[in-house]
Amino acid sequence: MIMERRPDNMVRITTPELAQAYIDEQIAAIREQVGDKKVLLALSGGVDSSVVAALLIKAIGNQLTCVHVNHGLLRKGEPEQVVEVFRNQMKANLIYVDATDRFLDLLAGVEDPEQKRHIIGEEFIKVFAEEAAKLEGIKFLGQGTIWPDILESEQGIKAHHNVGGLPKELDFELVEPVKILFKDEVRVVGEALGLPHGMVYRQPFPGPGLGVRCPGAITRDRLEAVREADAILREEFAKEGLEGKVWQYFTVVPPFRSTGIRDGKRVFEWLCIIRAINTTDVVECTVEHLEPAFMDHLVKRITTEVKGINRVLFDFTPKPCATVEYE
Repeated sequence: MIMERRPDNMVRITTPELAQAYIDEQIAAIREQVGDKKVLLALSGGVDSSVVAALLIKAIGNQLTCVHVNHGLLRKGEPEQVVEVFRNQMKANLIYVDATDRFLDLLAGVEDPEQKRHIIGEEFIKVFAEEAAKLEGIKFLGQGTIWPDILESEQGIKAHHNVGGLPKELDFELVEPVKILFKDEVRVVGEALGLPHGMVYRQPFPGPGLGVRCPGAITRDRLEAVREADAILREEFAKEGLEGKVWQYFTVVPPFRSTGIRDGKRVFEWLCIIRAINTTDVVECTVEHLEPAFMDHLVKRITTEVKGINRVLFDFTPKPCATVEYE
């Protein structure tokens, strides 16, 4: 049986050996729970869902069907990575749904951050439910619930989409093989399962994706500017040896234009804000101060390579008083 609660005396999983022992236990537990039935999993490409997918593939193989919904708000290269790792390398049954137009059409003209989050969350469930309805014999739903999700929900700190019940139309029994693990343990297990290091140790990423880093009403051109600037930032942080040393770093492109000069002509383009922060508990965050030469390099690349951006700013505000994200 898959444990419902984390034992008080459970040893923290910090080594490949401990991870492998946990994997072996969970494979046996999953097989006992699922038997010869089929499992459906919403695979976002995030750490938790990816580790659950890899575990389920090892345990039940083709009895698992994964659905990856691309809502158009993912970072550059992420949908392609999901397809490459799970369909091509792990040979999973993967349904890829490109719902970009569907989501962006619904979000057009919507400025309120909470309304944007609401639309993204509700539409994701609709798309997933539609795909589930096309399949036969599904009895279980795999979920990437982890122990902090349960604790925070029980303590009333925040509501989590993985805790608190399923949409009524998805009447499945849950399979949650990492629900008693902390995030750092999930990462160790993910590496032991053979997932790419970049996928297992990727930065925290909000559920609404780049939708909250494109403040105000989302436009496709500004969204693409956020995506391209973010890709440059991640690439350069990796080259500089900062990947994994800085907790989170990303770009924001607000709906604000400023005058600039390009090719000797006046232009009216967006500004790009860089945010780089460190934290241990996310309650408080400090700002990572970057070397001036590195900042100069980032500014040159972003203003040269990203269409529509002519100015780069750096956010020096800690939390509090600022939050991590802009929306």
